Order: sequence, then C-alpha cells, then structure tokens
Amino acid sequence: MAVTLAEEIMLLSLDDESGAAKERQSAAWAVAGGILLDLVLAGRVSVDDGRLRVTDAAPTGVPLLDERLRQLTVYCGKKSRAPKVTEWLTKDHGKAVRATVESLRERGLVREEQHRVLGLFPVTRYPEADGSVERELRARLGAVVLEGPTHHARTTGLLALIHGAKLHRLAFPDVPRKEIAPRLEELTAGEWAAEGVRRAIRDMQAAMVAVTAATMVTVTG
Repeated sequence: MAVTLAEEIMLLSLDDESGAAKERQSAAWAVAGGILLDLVLAGRVSVDDGRLRVTDAAPTGVPLLDERLRQLTVYCGKKSRAPKVTEWLTKDHGKAVRATVESLRERGLVREEQHRVLGLFPVTRYPEADGSVERELRARLGAVVLEGPTHHARTTGLLALIHGAKLHRLAFPDVPRKEIAPRLEELTAGEWAAEGVRRAIRDMQAAMVAVTAATMVTVTG
C-alpha cells in the first residue's frame, strides 16, 4: 500500500533518533491538508472557493484516508453549507496527526516509545524503525526541485503543502529558506496538475496560512 501524503509529511517532521515532532503545529496543519489532497486526487473531495465538498463517499481502500473521509462526510452533513477548509483543518488536525502516526507505526516505519520528562510527565515518542521510505521521499523531493515538475501531481502537491505550511527546514534542512522558498513557489505555480487540483492546493495553502497565523496570535497574545 502506497504511503500517503500525510504520512510523508509526518516522516519529515519526526526526528529519526528521538522520535520528537519538529515544527509540530505547522506540520499538523500540513498533515491534515495532506489527507485532504489525497482525497481530492482520489476524486472523493473537492475544494472550491475555500470550501470543502464530499463528492464521493465511497472508500478508497486506504484506512487512514477512509476514516478521515467518513468523519468529513459526517461533518459536512451537519452543515447548512459546505464548510470552509480552515474550519475542518482547525477541527481535525490533532486527530489527523494521531491517526497518521498510528498508521506509520502499524506499517513498521516508526516505533512507539514511552518516556517521562523530568521523571514525572509521560510522553510518547516515535523514532524511526525503517528509514527506507523517508530516504526515497527526500531523494524524490530533491529531484523535483532540481529538475522541475514531473507528471506526478502528488509529489508537486506535497511540495505545495510544505511550502504553504513553511516546512522548508523539515524537507530541505541543508538549504537556506531564502533559496528554497522561491524555488517551491515557482514549481507549484506551474501547470503540473489539473486546474481543479491546483485550485484545491491554492485554497489549502491559504487555509494553512490563516490557521497558522491565528495560532501565532493566540500563543503570543
């Protein structure tokens, strides 16, 4: 079974040795956005003018995606009009992260470890168990940045999510943000996918910027 976009973002976020999540809040929005994008690419969800619609509630065969699709279908059914992407990301990002980490654990890509901070507070960490998928992922992202968009909309879409959530350091730790950000802007602005997919990406990028900004105001206010 192919690794989902959400799982790829989560692998980039988790420290290989300690299992701690880096850039945790921004990565959480991107993980939830990755699930939405996979559902868009699977023809189950559409995003138009910043609003979500379930166009086909049939299972995809991927448990991680199907459970989020089920939850989204129920959520949309309770609304008088299609909900905004920001509403769903705000509601679901925490659950999406937990579900994604559990999926990685079940696949054997990370392992679960229990620790105590200061000997008192229990925390759960997920260090790397199998690094082959992440190595292939980083090589693929690097190749697209060097060579330009390919016919693989998922990979360029992943870069768009990374760029929208400002996770440049996670995906490209050895490249200064001032160098990689303009390159990702250029790549994700091209004709790399159907207009509906690119429109969905733009709406999700805008939503991630909005919720991230709102979170920063809450934290610093």
